[in-house]
Amino acid sequence: MSLKILLTGAAGFTGLFFKSAAEAAGHQVLALQADLTDKAAVAAEVLQAAPDAVVHLAAISFVGHADDTAFYGVNVVGTMNLLAGLAALPVKPSKVLLASSANVYGNCDASPITEAQPAAPVNHYAMSKLAMEHMARTYLDRLPVVFSRPFNYTGPGQAPNFLIPKLVSHFAQRAPAIELGNLHVEREFNDVRMVCDAYLALLAHGVPGEVYNVCSGQPYTLQHVIALLSDMTGHTMDVRVNPAFVRANEVHRLCGSADKLLACTGPFKPYALEDTLAWMLESQK
Repeated sequence: MSLKILLTGAAGFTGLFFKSAAEAAGHQVLALQADLTDKAAVAAEVLQAAPDAVVHLAAISFVGHADDTAFYGVNVVGTMNLLAGLAALPVKPSKVLLASSANVYGNCDASPITEAQPAAPVNHYAMSKLAMEHMARTYLDRLPVVFSRPFNYTGPGQAPNFLIPKLVSHFAQRAPAIELGNLHVEREFNDVRMVCDAYLALLAHGVPGEVYNVCSGQPYTLQHVIALLSDMTGHTMDVRVNPAFVRANEVHRLCGSADKLLACTGPFKPYALEDTLAWMLESQK
């Protein structure tokens, strides 16, 4: 069924790929233009759009963002403004998908992490996302809200202050050295296309009030990623630890269980890490 989808964050990294994927699937995508912190402007645009469904991607998502208060202003209050506008519509959307983050789990011994794992955020980004989830639950009597918690993912066009784009850029430019933070981390490095496929599937099948990890369950060490890029480019770099990049509250291992997601949506097209990295290297040319 073709949907009129209101999309926030349409000009962002994930938004651009989601818009393309949604349109390829036959949906109409309307990009929210209003500043999320402007409640009246958001309400007016939402009323005019009258969407069948909503995908809310807009957020401050870089953990190292300089202004801690901005996380809450955009991620919590901005989301509240959006939900208030949607709740006031004469005809409510069939599904409202909110993108939270696996960062809400913090440092935990469980691996892979299921949705039943208690949240324990260790930075303001994660704390703001968890606060957003709790706030949004106050709208469940009025709106069919579904929560997604994506684990780390990447692709061409992701901001260069994120880890994988930074590595890809340095290898593509055959830089002699790179400065990184904590080298002893394990992460899923999923493909943005997989995440967009999951969001579309959750729009169709996600159960309101439920939380879904968007993940593959396949983590990689940072050293493995560096070795892959070295093999793919034939280039070796001097990898240095810059203490300024080492976060005090680093999440050391982040790997999710996709069982609940897959039980809801069925399987997705797999993307190997090598394919994602090759795609990103090609985009650097």
